[in-house]
Amino acid sequence: MDTMRERFVSVTSGVLDEDPRLALVLAEITMDGFRPAQERHPDRVINVGIREQLLIGVGGGLALTGLRPIVHTFAAFLVERPFEQIKLDFGHQDTGGVLVSAGASHDWPAGGYTHMAPGDVALLDTLDGWTVHVPGHPDEAEELLRHAYAAGDDKVYVRLSQQSNRAPRPLGDLRFQTVREGGGGVVLAVGPLLDDVLAATEGLDVTVLYAATVRPFDDAALRAAAARAGAEVVLVEPYLAGTSARQAGEALLDVPHRILGLGVGRAELRRYGTIEEHTAAHGLDPASLRGRITAFLPNAAR
Repeated sequence: MDTMRERFVSVTSGVLDEDPRLALVLAEITMDGFRPAQERHPDRVINVGIREQLLIGVGGGLALTGLRPIVHTFAAFLVERPFEQIKLDFGHQDTGGVLVSAGASHDWPAGGYTHMAPGDVALLDTLDGWTVHVPGHPDEAEELLRHAYAAGDDKVYVRLSQQSNRAPRPLGDLRFQTVREGGGGVVLAVGPLLDDVLAATEGLDVTVLYAATVRPFDDAALRAAAARAGAEVVLVEPYLAGTSARQAGEALLDVPHRILGLGVGRAELRRYGTIEEHTAAHGLDPASLRGRITAFLPNAAR
């Protein structure tokens, strides 16, 4: 199976051939994969070099000309480093575009903390009007990328990861999906953590929701699940723990509720290790998740 990043290259190369309104802006990262597309479309595949602020500025400028820019690099360099340019060149100028990241929270531990961005979604939450997709499988990545490219002038962030579920989910209208039903609480699994959540909750009396699109947050789906299973909610997100706690709290504002946010911790892990070791260290492996979920949801045990 190809990775989400590899699927991004193949899908984007194809849509550049099909839609003359699309333009791709890179900062060296993944440039090798796009060389054939650049040869075909030298005016719409632009490599600015290792200049991340310029990367965003060029994307915003292209949007002002009527093009729909696709802007790509590692998440740490796409969202965190040039955040002011995102705020101004897309937000203040009210332009649209598609930011596509790679690297996610700890996809390349050998790269160290400079290449980790668990706070990217929380940072974008400080801005208005961003749609955020977090696919859990390369097939979902393709569907969400195509949706983003065709989304008029919206501002969209697509968060690609090296981690993946074994099988894709049909995303349909992009709302939260009910994967498993139970009465002892709600567990919301985001993107590539669905398989681990399903393993962690095997045999438990809980409703499991799946989200590949987290912004806008699907208030209605969470309220409906809470009405059936009780308003005790566990959020399991592949980025900073508690990122969606405010959104979940607002969705349940009119009912008494409890929320536990699980995700990547704030403490820096200073050993390189593997993706799996970092996942376990943050308590996101199935065994750790089961212990944390059952401790929070006392009615989950059948």
